[in-house]
Amino acid sequence: MALSQIDRNLLQRCLSHADGAWEDFVDRFIGLVMHVITHSAQSRSIRLTVQDQEDLAAEVFLALVENDYGLLRRFRGASSLATYLTVVARRIVVREMLKRKAPARLADTVELAATDPPEERLSNREEVERLLDGLEGTEADVVRLYHLEGKSYRDISSEVGMPENSVGPTLSRARAKLRRQVDSSQL
Repeated sequence: MALSQIDRNLLQRCLSHADGAWEDFVDRFIGLVMHVITHSAQSRSIRLTVQDQEDLAAEVFLALVENDYGLLRRFRGASSLATYLTVVARRIVVREMLKRKAPARLADTVELAATDPPEERLSNREEVERLLDGLEGTEADVVRLYHLEGKSYRDISSEVGMPENSVGPTLSRARAKLRRQVDSSQL
């Protein structure tokens, strides 16, 4: 599909810094960017908080305005603007998720805030490792591989020798045990 006249006009308005053009651009494409974020996270079995999603969307839009709309200036119109933005957003989101992979997955277990300083994250990681002492065998291996090493279900399946569709339920059971362990230690 070629570039529509509506998108061509919106793009020109942004590149010429017209009043309200950027806000119109964000309004038009925020849904697309959020869909890319959700789909990219789900396909990698990464759970994102609302704050994580908002941060990733901000990263995408920040990249688009950097260098005086450099990414938008490189768009040649060979496809629809939505297609181009999907590819650009996916690359940015995947790169950012890979940078944040371990902390984002640790948040599931330790409820790590996205704003915690790095030294807090390290102590929480150590807490997860300590809690893992309460798990045995395969459960401990699966939790360690998923939360601390950032492995996918497929990788865990081949490494541990269990069916891929058993990894999720094993993680759920182990998380429940870890939560009970944390709750009982706080009493």
